[in-house]
Amino acid sequence: MMSKFVAVVTGGGTGIGRAIAEQLSKTCTVMCLGMDADDDLPESLQFRKADVTSVDGVTAALEDVPEVDYLINCAGVILHEGREFTTDGFKKVVDINLCGTQVTTSVVQARIVRRAGVVVNVASMWSFFGSRNNPAYAASKAGILGLTRSYAVALAEHGVRVNAVAPGWIKTRLSAGALENPERSTAIMARLPMKRWGEPEDVARVVGFLCSEEAKYVTGVVLPVDGGFGIA
Repeated sequence: MMSKFVAVVTGGGTGIGRAIAEQLSKTCTVMCLGMDADDDLPESLQFRKADVTSVDGVTAALEDVPEVDYLINCAGVILHEGREFTTDGFKKVVDINLCGTQVTTSVVQARIVRRAGVVVNVASMWSFFGSRNNPAYAASKAGILGLTRSYAVALAEHGVRVNAVAPGWIKTRLSAGALENPERSTAIMARLPMKRWGEPEDVARVVGFLCSEEAKYVTGVVLPVDGGFGIA
């Protein structure tokens, strides 16, 4: 039996996406879209394999979902060892991180309009900074800012709010390279005012707030969840 509210979380099978899905599952039926999921993903989270860059793939994954209250665009990828400087590598990252967000939003748009729902995109602290090693990731996440603000303006007349969170250094597989590198980890910690890496749940709780009635007059914002890294 479905809950009163329905949430779709791309990238909801792992990391930050999973934490967001678990947070929303307290009050929603949650569909997790993506290409992989943790082995211990709770049964309460309905994982559906889907390529977020494919309109047909996302449409098929959600064909039995007539209305959506909350859409969280969290699916993302990062490439290392200079691969983001290649044309193919750059296109792959931008296609998943940025275009995938637009694809999923476009597929769900009419359903979320019917519910006057909420979209939350996952940006990054690299939406604001340049990246020496990951130009595609930084560019894709900078694009999320423009996409979020544009959809916020476009859908406001339908009662739909569109916001974004910008996580900082969060303990996930995506950031494992920095976390496990003593030199980088030390430098990051030296700059972090709160002196700790974030947990996926730290981001999930903020997403929960943006989806809630407490934020019903908030749209078009990009909210950092970074322990103060961006201001230090």
